[in-house]
Amino acid sequence: MITAKEKLVHIGDLHSDHMLWLNTLDFCKQEIGILEKRMEEIAVRNTHTEVLAELEHFQNQYIRQREVIDELRHDLKQHENALEKEVREHPIAVDHRLFKDHTSQREAMATFEKLYRELKDEFQQWLVKRL
Repeated sequence: MITAKEKLVHIGDLHSDHMLWLNTLDFCKQEIGILEKRMEEIAVRNTHTEVLAELEHFQNQYIRQREVIDELRHDLKQHENALEKEVREHPIAVDHRLFKDHTSQREAMATFEKLYRELKDEFQQWLVKRL
């Protein structure tokens, strides 16, 4: 049931959001791989215990970010599957109906992007300090 406060949107807008978010998550996952390679290069050159402990902190954070990415991807895929089912079951009416906006996914992505950006910034600041 849709309440008066809930925003209504076309199914195409929901699908576009999903595609954008899935691409963002794929990009972030690839970027984590690049950042981890950078960390490996630093670990090889600098084996001080303190530096290795700091790198381990970032490694753990990147592991967690990958887990969050996988969870978000799963949630988005489930929502996309529900939209596809709606299209299959009501192929004509679907273009003329409005659907509840996916507020929870929107908020989850905003939170992920904010925390991911903060982690990248923290790592960049660490690099400047250590190199």
